[in-house]
Amino acid sequence: METFPVVNMEKLNGEERSATMKLINDACENWGFFEIVNHGISTELLDTVEKMTKGHYKKCMEERFKEMVASKGLEAVQNEIDDLDWESTFHLRHLPESNISDIPDLQDEYRKVMKEFAKEIEKLAEDILDIFCENLGLEKGYLKKAFYGSKGPTFGTKVSNYPPCPKPDLIKGLRAHTDAGGVILLFQDDKVSGLQLLKDGNWIDVPPMHHSIVINLGDQLEVITNGKYKSVMHRVIAQTDGTRMSIASFYNPGSDAMIYPAPELVNKDEEENSTYPKFVFEDYMNLYTRVKFQAKEPRFEAMKTIDTVKVGPIATV
Repeated sequence: METFPVVNMEKLNGEERSATMKLINDACENWGFFEIVNHGISTELLDTVEKMTKGHYKKCMEERFKEMVASKGLEAVQNEIDDLDWESTFHLRHLPESNISDIPDLQDEYRKVMKEFAKEIEKLAEDILDIFCENLGLEKGYLKKAFYGSKGPTFGTKVSNYPPCPKPDLIKGLRAHTDAGGVILLFQDDKVSGLQLLKDGNWIDVPPMHHSIVINLGDQLEVITNGKYKSVMHRVIAQTDGTRMSIASFYNPGSDAMIYPAPELVNKDEEENSTYPKFVFEDYMNLYTRVKFQAKEPRFEAMKTIDTVKVGPIATV
């Protein structure tokens, strides 16, 4: 079996840069996922984020989750549940405007730590996008500009906990889906596993590693790269023991950003009959929210029927 791609980011600064860039490009083309270590975010910050996130769940969310499970009778289900996920979540929005001050129950110190974490993740996301640009032969800054819209990118974090589940064969932690947006950066529990991706018809575990960040590609990058890079189906398998922490940050296009394949990546014979449409990101999201747990290809086809204005080249300066 192939080995899940793990990238040591420090090697981008030395003699192994070329091989490391190639590893990243291969992961984007063939996996849609890779895991990075030595990424520049301090281990102290990551440890603090993990400690405070798990503490917040225990104090403010665990009892509510148990009450939800009891109210729906989930402990005693006999058939597969396909309309909910075994997860406890809250969402933070960072860009274009932060909502972190409005989230109830967060301690001030936790808010401060998550703001710092978001700044580090945002910078890392933009660095990753420029690595993609270099590998794709696009001008530096192209992907960031493609995401920009009129108010900059949309950037937010989904904080999830996956408690022990008595029936993991019948209830998914998170049902299989591709991510709608751009690039996703995940800080996950290094002790409790559960994240899997679909590759060549098989579900493959994404290995939990201490202080790593998992990168995965969303549907918008598949469109912009004209299918050279792929978003892939992934899911979370609930576990019978241990609560899995997942902090997924989504660096997405702005709501009014026009998304379409980069002209440099489109062959002449594809121009009139492209696999991928041109659309406004918000229109895509409106569709995605209704069909998230279905295949992505019909979404792309549906977007071809929505009228969009003619777009020109993206300026990167």
